Amino acid sequence: MYKIPLPDLKEKIILSGKISAIDLDTKIKTKINELSGLISEEGAAHIIANELGINLIPKAEKMKIKELYAGMKDISTVGKITRIFEMREFQKNDRSGKVCSLILGDETGTMRLVLWNDQVDQVKELSENMTILVKSAYVRENNNAKEIHLGQQGELIPNPEGETITNVRESASTFQRKKIQELSDNQENIEIMGTIVQVFDPRFFYTCPRCRARVNDNQCAEHGPVEPETGYVLNLVLDDGSGTIRTVFWKNQIHHLLQKEEADLLTFKDNPPEFESLKTDLLGEQYKLRGRVKKNDMFERVEFSVQFVEKANPEEEIKQLEQ
Repeated sequence: MYKIPLPDLKEKIILSGKISAIDLDTKIKTKINELSGLISEEGAAHIIANELGINLIPKAEKMKIKELYAGMKDISTVGKITRIFEMREFQKNDRSGKVCSLILGDETGTMRLVLWNDQVDQVKELSENMTILVKSAYVRENNNAKEIHLGQQGELIPNPEGETITNVRESASTFQRKKIQELSDNQENIEIMGTIVQVFDPRFFYTCPRCRARVNDNQCAEHGPVEPETGYVLNLVLDDGSGTIRTVFWKNQIHHLLQKEEADLLTFKDNPPEFESLKTDLLGEQYKLRGRVKKNDMFERVEFSVQFVEKANPEEEIKQLEQ
């Protein structure tokens, strides 16, 4: 059974025209009582939909983002890439791997697309604002958020013929706002807001153009001799009144933070003093950051790895305080 949120279930059943909203709520309560409370509202709604002959998930060649639910398999969808995150390497038990994700959106919403190991190589052909066709994928839930994962036969087709996405509707945020003093290791989907109180110089390094892993002397451990690309990372310290935390910005997020393109950033590699004016401009500015909390074992501290960066909006923050 697909994991469809109760509001979506009710909407689909009511839109069928076979039952009113009031009657549906009554039937859900009756069904739960009939089964001695051993079933959830979602389960009762599924039973009612089946009894009424309502197809909750009509099969389509390509599905919209809003139509995707955890548990679906072999799905295809078209969307525009709104964010590409940096590739991460990981070690789990006796095996290692790499993972990369991006945010895919259409006029109905956005969702994270996750690529693993050899699939990560496909990111080289992608860029933000590009439309892609995702084929033979499946949907799973991670930390109460839906994600698209490529199956073994899955593929990504950049700029598919006849497919365009003009407007992307941002999905409701699944990130949880926390104070810095509340942060601890391995927290995902976290949002923090604070003032930049310290800025460090960017650090530059070289990566493999195929797998994005770091290389030494133009040699990739997996792909051998390569023509490396330049990567970079920037650290800031954010203060929200409850505490401070070092925040880590990788390549794409640095572009969003500084509103600079790669060519502009590379000028600081050979001329670090030119970055001083940008550091000064950032100090005292307030930003809203979304991402994950991870412990830096070398320095015995937790750090915030940034996935989204946005200048703080005073009006939005006032509304949040009033809630």
